[in-house]
Amino acid sequence: MRLTTAQALIRFLSVQYSERDGERQRLIPAVWGVFGHGNVAGLGQALAEHTAERPDGTGDLRFHQGRSEQAMVHAATGFARQSRRLAAHAVTTSIGPGATNLVTGAALATVNRLPVLLLPGDTFATRPADPVLQQLELPYAGDITVNDCLRPVSRHFDRVTRPEALIPAALTAMRVLTDPAATGAVTLALPQDVQAEAYDWPEEFFAERTWHIRRPAPDTASLTKAAALLRAARRPLVVAGGGVKYAGAEAALDAFARATGIPVAATQAGKGALPHDHPQDVGALGHTGTATADDLARTADLVLAVGTRLTDFTTASGTLFAADGVRFAHLNLDPADAHKLAAHAVVGDAREGLTALTGLVGGHRLPDAHITAYSAAKADWEARVDAAYAAPDPTARPTQTQLLGALDALVTGEDILVNAAGSLPGDLHRLWRARSADQYHVEYGYSCMGYEIPGALGILLADPHRPVWALVGDGTYLMNPTELVTAVQESLPLKLVLVDNHGYASIGGLSRAVGAEGFGTAYRMPGPGGLLDGEPLPLDLAANAASLGVRMLRAETVAELGEALAEVRAATVTTGVYVRTETPDTVSSPTPAQAWWDVPVARTAHREEAARARQEYDRNVAARRRHL
Repeated sequence: MRLTTAQALIRFLSVQYSERDGERQRLIPAVWGVFGHGNVAGLGQALAEHTAERPDGTGDLRFHQGRSEQAMVHAATGFARQSRRLAAHAVTTSIGPGATNLVTGAALATVNRLPVLLLPGDTFATRPADPVLQQLELPYAGDITVNDCLRPVSRHFDRVTRPEALIPAALTAMRVLTDPAATGAVTLALPQDVQAEAYDWPEEFFAERTWHIRRPAPDTASLTKAAALLRAARRPLVVAGGGVKYAGAEAALDAFARATGIPVAATQAGKGALPHDHPQDVGALGHTGTATADDLARTADLVLAVGTRLTDFTTASGTLFAADGVRFAHLNLDPADAHKLAAHAVVGDAREGLTALTGLVGGHRLPDAHITAYSAAKADWEARVDAAYAAPDPTARPTQTQLLGALDALVTGEDILVNAAGSLPGDLHRLWRARSADQYHVEYGYSCMGYEIPGALGILLADPHRPVWALVGDGTYLMNPTELVTAVQESLPLKLVLVDNHGYASIGGLSRAVGAEGFGTAYRMPGPGGLLDGEPLPLDLAANAASLGVRMLRAETVAELGEALAEVRAATVTTGVYVRTETPDTVSSPTPAQAWWDVPVARTAHREEAARARQEYDRNVAARRRHL
């Protein structure tokens, strides 16, 4: 079959499927793209031809027009997460800046172990002119292009310098995308001349392929030892990570927790693995955790981690698990993760492992007194959440936690909340009452400003009949609002909550805590001394969003906010509400951090704020432990 390399790749992608537990679906159902000279005549032509061949004009490989290359990867990542890593989107760009704009999105996908296929154009393989437009010239290497920036943020990288090289490259790409332990961003760099070159392809290359996504069971010996550790523990704690959800192991976790009575705390990615009202759910863990979960972590003698990377936010920078002799067991598909904190490694699928452990621990169950104690602590925390959500004066400007309270009163388990950066992830992790396994969609592996809007688009494409809310601060919005245009273009009922809290609120608070006095974090005009401490910037972000085609509402008070949110939820087109909250420096947090996070403080400084911050830092860092 004689086709160009680009035509062959598109045809190949259109017949790839994934399968797990007998359920089969398209592996690559869509391609995102921004076209330039490096891909328009190759992949652009191939997509146009492939689409035109379909009688309904849509093609069986749907195309989405992006505005920002980074945002396209975020959208693909949101789709992959909502699809539980069983399907992925492809992203194509031109060479040069189009390709390098992929790097941040690729890092986010790889850090979070979520599959995306990146297809950046590349400079000529045949070098007919040297250099060509946007080519990087390095005196020590002639075979490096800007696409090599994608190597460290990709789980697999290949440059297809001949048409026939596409065959092994494409097959390897599919293998990595469907490997639950090794997935992430996969990059196939495509020189622009090779994309347009023709080749006689074997027809077998275009036969339908189904890639089985494995569920490896942990070996018997590691499970037996883990069960013995659980039976011997007096104060065990389960830490549920995102791997629980990607494995579809929520029911297995529920059965294990109910059978044993062991409390379950959640990371950012794992929140929602058990619903908030589950008897064993004790909420969020770590620096942004609940008092209930963090206190249990401090006294735990055994921590069973399931599907988590155990980042510094989860471990409170090595200070959270403080009990003498505390031991760790870790059920994880990735051996590197399973061995963290010198854990007893149980390498395998979360659903298979939890099911096996439930059987192996037999009738072992925590004493009723311990269950009663952590249940009472959870009830106390829920009362603090109620207080944070409460808004006694409906005519007042809302605080950020009151905004969450208004949403909490409105949504059901069908709604999905999307966030990634700023001060909202901490409030959401501590306070939000997750009603379903996938309601809480906070990207906190990379915590990338600008993920929220395109991530929400990806979720809507994966699950188009559910209300999807993008919660966006003003700092994040100004970095990446462009995919609102795509939402309008595709008639997606995205629900935007645009929170104006007058600058980089999260970093502003951190800056004050570490002695940097909030420098450069507020959205203000320069003051007399040159600092940004003058009048607030005259921003009207609602007007900006409206100019992009979004139907925008405004809410000045608590009462108006509740009415506006209800109207946004009922909308069938892209709709948002703009709310200015009380400034963080005028409102004390109703639920401050319950555990430490290590951000180094200046060892020497002339300003009193920094000196005080260093004393507090030294006090906290002394509690750090290395679990060996």
